[in-house]
Amino acid sequence: MLNEYVGIAPKGDLILIKRLCEKLRGRDFLHINSTRAGGGVAEILQRMIPLLQELGINARWEVIEGDKRFFDITKKIHNALQGFTEVLTEEMWEYYFYVNKENSSKIELGADAVFIHDPQPAPLVKFRPSKRRGIWFWRCHIDLSNPQKEICDRLMEYYNEYDASVFSVSNFAIGEKSLEFIIPPSIDPLSDKNVELTEKEIEDILSPYNIPLDRPMILQVSRFDRFKDPIGVIKAYRNVKKYNDCILVLAGSPATDDPEGEVVLNEVKEFAADDPDIFILMLPPFSDKVINALQRAATIVLQKSIKEGFGLTVSEAMWKGKPVIGGAVGGIPLQIIHRVTGFLVHSIEGAAFRIRQFLNSPEMIKRMGEAGREHVRENFLITRQIRDYLSLWYYMETGMKSVFEV
Repeated sequence: MLNEYVGIAPKGDLILIKRLCEKLRGRDFLHINSTRAGGGVAEILQRMIPLLQELGINARWEVIEGDKRFFDITKKIHNALQGFTEVLTEEMWEYYFYVNKENSSKIELGADAVFIHDPQPAPLVKFRPSKRRGIWFWRCHIDLSNPQKEICDRLMEYYNEYDASVFSVSNFAIGEKSLEFIIPPSIDPLSDKNVELTEKEIEDILSPYNIPLDRPMILQVSRFDRFKDPIGVIKAYRNVKKYNDCILVLAGSPATDDPEGEVVLNEVKEFAADDPDIFILMLPPFSDKVINALQRAATIVLQKSIKEGFGLTVSEAMWKGKPVIGGAVGGIPLQIIHRVTGFLVHSIEGAAFRIRQFLNSPEMIKRMGEAGREHVRENFLITRQIRDYLSLWYYMETGMKSVFEV
């Protein structure tokens, strides 16, 4: 499988991955998160785990189970860590711990390296096996640049138990531990969401949705989450529509660990007010080919987040040579180099201005699209993330010893 990336991913990444796997072959690498569908974490693991297995690593992916009450609590924690004010009672914290305790008896936690993804399964570190402790990492994918202090402080009870932590962006790091590493997420260029599609395939995939493909399309693909600002996207579109003919598509999929999705979706539908040129799609999980076709059919792609851990849809669209406009928050500025690979914006008015600038300048669309694709190739493909994860694991076991040492 790794050979399929030859000519696509940087050659150095492929060489280093092979050498690292020679050193770590037969070792156990466990990942645990809270959902198998919906969101970037699940998407990355769906592609990464088989690749690691093919390379000789005993990679496993486990998902914790929880009821609505548990995920309501963890959504509050998620929102608070991203700066929204939430109140969690002592009873809520106890239930959060209890659900993780129940999961600890169902999941084999013994492994040489364990990655615990995001806050939902964070307390599992308290149940780390004594006989086979391994190296435990807390992998945080969300924007921790301005967390609610009370909630963040409470999570330190678990955070400080880990051997190291991994963040997507440097200003997300909490600064409470000496071992904190920065590893941005990635996309898989060979997945159904990112492989090349012909014009005929795009038309056939999108035909059931009755989206006109003969007019400029503004697209945002994301969960229906207030932090993604779908209402702001509609406001920007309406500003643009006064001057430029275009349509707007808002597409997303549900996630089992996000209980607010349906509420936000209904708010968006109400705000759209049956505008015939606004298409709101709640796609079923694993609608990767539909998202691929939408991104390839789009004229301009938005990710107008007001808080964002990384935003894989930015790299997905850039890989397809699309001009992208994103909120200047979280991990988006890592991907969008302002005025080079796209535009960063701070307001609805700014987003509308940049949309019109693109619509009125096809040459700019082409130039930034080409620059964006190369930026993703060099920095945000899954081979780079596998390289970084294996390098971190190897470093934690051996110190600064070179992987190329005989």
